[in-house]
Amino acid sequence: MKIDEYRILLKRAEGFYKTALFQLDNALFDLAAFSLEQYLQLFLKAVLLKNGVDFPRIHGVRSLIRLFIDLKKNQSGKLNSLLDKYEVELSLLEDAYITSRYIPKEFTENELRRIMKAIEEIVDEIKRIDP
Repeated sequence: MKIDEYRILLKRAEGFYKTALFQLDNALFDLAAFSLEQYLQLFLKAVLLKNGVDFPRIHGVRSLIRLFIDLKKNQSGKLNSLLDKYEVELSLLEDAYITSRYIPKEFTENELRRIMKAIEEIVDEIKRIDP
C-alpha cells in the first residue's frame, strides 16, 4: 500500500467534510454538495488504495462503492443495500460534481441533509467492514 497517498487522501477527504459542514451552516448548499461529493470520492479512493487497488481514475461515487463491494463480497451485503437505499441521494451527489462546474443547479437544505445522512451511513458501514 502506498501509505503516504492513503494518508493524504484521507486528510483531504476530512478537509472537504469540515468545509461542507461550514458551508451547510452558512446556507451555501451548492458548495456544500460539491464538498460532500469530494469528501466521499476521496474517502472511497483512500479505502480502495488501502486495499491494494491502484488509484482509480473513476469519479462517480456509486462506481467507487461498487468497486469496494466487489473487493469485500463476503462482507458487503448491508453496503449493497445502502447503495440501493440511497440511489437518489448518491445520484444527486454525483450531479453536484458536474453541476458545480458547468450547469447552474441549486441544492436545498433538505437535499443536503438527506445526502449527509446517506454518506454517514455508507462511510460508517465501510469503516465497519474495513477498519
